[in-house]
Amino acid sequence: QLQLVESGGGLVQPEGSLRLSCAASGFTLDYYAIGWFRQAPGKEREGVSCISWSGGTIGFADSVKGRFTISKDNAKNTVYLQMNSLKPEDTAVYYCATRLNRQCVLNRDDYNYWGQGTQVTVSS
Repeated sequence: QLQLVESGGGLVQPEGSLRLSCAASGFTLDYYAIGWFRQAPGKEREGVSCISWSGGTIGFADSVKGRFTISKDNAKNTVYLQMNSLKPEDTAVYYCATRLNRQCVLNRDDYNYWGQGTQVTVSS
């Protein structure tokens, strides 16, 4: 059974850092891309970052470029989202997802398998 489990969220002060993890089971990340998305209260779910099957192609939303990085550990079947210089507007529930495809895309409508999400709150 395919499953994605996010972890690592929490409360952090502005300019702080968090590392989110997306642990996959039921399929191997050696062959498939993963996307990270977020949804703030009252807003639509938006793409944050993605990484291709090989890790050779990565993408970021303009709002997080230069602050967030994405990586994958195939041995652990896990993708990480390192978030630095966090801002209050980064507050949201963060989700990882897969479409069982090799390519990195940030369109949420292309993804059909989702984790349960992890809350990130940036506040002083």
